[in-house]
Amino acid sequence: MNPQNIEDVLAACEFFKGFGKADIEKIAAICEVRACEAGSILFQQGDFGEHLFIISEGLVHLERSMTMGNRKGNVVIETLGKSRVLGCWSTLLNEPHIVMSTAVCQRPTNVLVMQGARLRELMTLIWSIRISS
Repeated sequence: MNPQNIEDVLAACEFFKGFGKADIEKIAAICEVRACEAGSILFQQGDFGEHLFIISEGLVHLERSMTMGNRKGNVVIETLGKSRVLGCWSTLLNEPHIVMSTAVCQRPTNVLVMQGARLRELMTLIWSIRISS
């Protein structure tokens, strides 16, 4: 995926609505592109959450492990597709957090991955520039 494609994915995402082209370019620079096969796990319940993911194509189930007495299993709590954001939102608040679900790719899926702390720093910079202008 080339830089323009990354910017297009970000611009189409509701989370970045209202961001200008220059801001989108800065955010695109901190993104890593990851291609995942069906069955791949983006993150797992119980992991330390540090990243946010934006689906550029594909389908991801968010699942939660459940234990009810002697029975154990997984429950799909959400199905996410193109332009949806998932991951550890607490990282944007600079708060450590343990992930509460597992993200499983249901078919070949491409995602943009960014470290939440880097996005937080960048967004803080973008907003401080806007306020001071």
